[in-house]
Amino acid sequence: MRTIEDYALIGDMRCAALVGRDGSIDWFCPPRFDAPACCAALLGGAEHGHWRVAPLGEVLQQDRAYLPDTLVLNTEWRTAGGRVRVRDCMPLGEQSCILRVIECLEGALDMQMSLLPRFGNGARTARLQLGQEGLSAWDGEQRLLLRGKLPLQLQEGCAQATFRLQAGEVLTLELFHLAPEQWPAADSDPLAAMRQCHDWWRRWVGQCSYRGRWREAVVRSLITLKALTYAPSGGMVAAPTTSLPELPGGAANWDYRFCWVRDAVLALDILIDSNYLDEARAWHAWLHRALDGEGGKLRVLYDVEAGPPVEEKILEWLPGFLDSRPVRIGNAASNQHQLDLRGQLLDLLHILRRSGLQPCGETWERQCELMEELARRWREPDDGIWELRDRRRNYTHSKIYAWVAVDRSIRDAETFSLRAPLECWRTLRDEIHADICAKGVDPQRGAFRQSYEESRPDASLLMAPLLGFLPIEDERVQATLRWVEQSLFRDGLVWRFAPEQAADGDEGAFLACSFWLVDNWLMAGRETEAEALFERLLRLRNDVGLLAEQYLPGVGQLGNFPQALSHLALVKSAYLLEACKQVHRGGVPERHSYGPVEDA
Repeated sequence: MRTIEDYALIGDMRCAALVGRDGSIDWFCPPRFDAPACCAALLGGAEHGHWRVAPLGEVLQQDRAYLPDTLVLNTEWRTAGGRVRVRDCMPLGEQSCILRVIECLEGALDMQMSLLPRFGNGARTARLQLGQEGLSAWDGEQRLLLRGKLPLQLQEGCAQATFRLQAGEVLTLELFHLAPEQWPAADSDPLAAMRQCHDWWRRWVGQCSYRGRWREAVVRSLITLKALTYAPSGGMVAAPTTSLPELPGGAANWDYRFCWVRDAVLALDILIDSNYLDEARAWHAWLHRALDGEGGKLRVLYDVEAGPPVEEKILEWLPGFLDSRPVRIGNAASNQHQLDLRGQLLDLLHILRRSGLQPCGETWERQCELMEELARRWREPDDGIWELRDRRRNYTHSKIYAWVAVDRSIRDAETFSLRAPLECWRTLRDEIHADICAKGVDPQRGAFRQSYEESRPDASLLMAPLLGFLPIEDERVQATLRWVEQSLFRDGLVWRFAPEQAADGDEGAFLACSFWLVDNWLMAGRETEAEALFERLLRLRNDVGLLAEQYLPGVGQLGNFPQALSHLALVKSAYLLEACKQVHRGGVPERHSYGPVEDA
């Protein structure tokens, strides 16, 4: 049975592909992350589109890993005849291209190649034609070109080849996605392109400021976040996939190939910490385009070009990963009301100003407009961080972020002498704080509850001390921590809410929430427990260091993959662990908290 852990990511910061352990590329959606896939076997079977290169016959051993500090995947197979290596990458450039370099390392092996494109998310059969440039596959709207010296056989929209490699022989294959009337350069050098891709990633990683104990995990997560960035605009998608289930066979299958403001805010925070300032500037420019295009309105999510996402719909012809229906494209959460977004956005602007990455007055007028809207609407129920459909409530987490929005705006106005109605804002900040403490606390437990209406535990409330809403020592915070530990901490991991609230009646542990518990334990001085949980979470990564959204013991990783939120939470926890280590050594910790810069 396939698992999500079977896959590795390659990408060119425009789109991405997922490569299985068996050498099959089962997901490829050029020319950008949210485009229709031309290889969609991930959400069905091989007949929905794939590109496989692997040994012919029994495999005795298989190993794979990324080349250090790169997004170049190295897979090696051993058979009775010898050993072969396949290196996969997507060179960086304006044309999306998957490059596969096949080298026989020992003996002699028979190999097989199968390319079956299915355009329109697996719906349309490609027309195949051999020519001087290579094999063309098209359907009137999109075109692929396969180049490589192979004895191809064409049958029913599928190109196949069997070939033999001797020790020392190398074969290169390139699969280009082309616009109409577009052709790749005739004199391209595939081996040079792979070297350039390798060297680019090495240079990029060389900028990283992290030097702690978990460098490998941090760097792999940062590379993954960078790979989820759409280079032409600076936007960052939550994941490169759609409809990977939160429970096998379930219906909680969503399209994550869009830019959530929440995820981007948290990601940019750790990118700034890691010395990736160009990424912060690019995302800030993306944000301006998003706000300009919406007349100042703030959406939950946008497409990669900062526009509204496509309308959500179901692809009836795809059976889904492990028969998990429906398969969706688009995401209706775009139209939800999520109060916490304002706080997350204004918290990021606060960080940008304190880091010197934004002129102090820039966006201030818009920020004041958002504050006016917040003052009018903060008492309204919303859809909350978990985007539970048709469950609008007064979510406590959302109210805390409303407080964050006002708090950070006051701090910026005071520090940078920005014009603002400070007395009104201070009154509003106190009013929101008092309201949360009066209505968001369960009277029996003395702990923060999921919403004003319902006394349920919710792991999102672990953010309260991390955001500076109350200190970790506050009894309400401690009671919340105990409630999460008693009700949502199972099998050494954290679920985000009670099982009865899940769309399918159950789901996996939410990995970002598990990292938030690490951070809370660190703040509470429980460093041994925090480090042990962090190490457990690292062991949940697949063999190439990637994490999905959730993990269910006995099943494995669940949800879209790889997930930006899980990886950025990993990096944040690694920094906090390292900051604690600095304090014990008598050093001065760097700024790696979630809260205001001056309070870190």
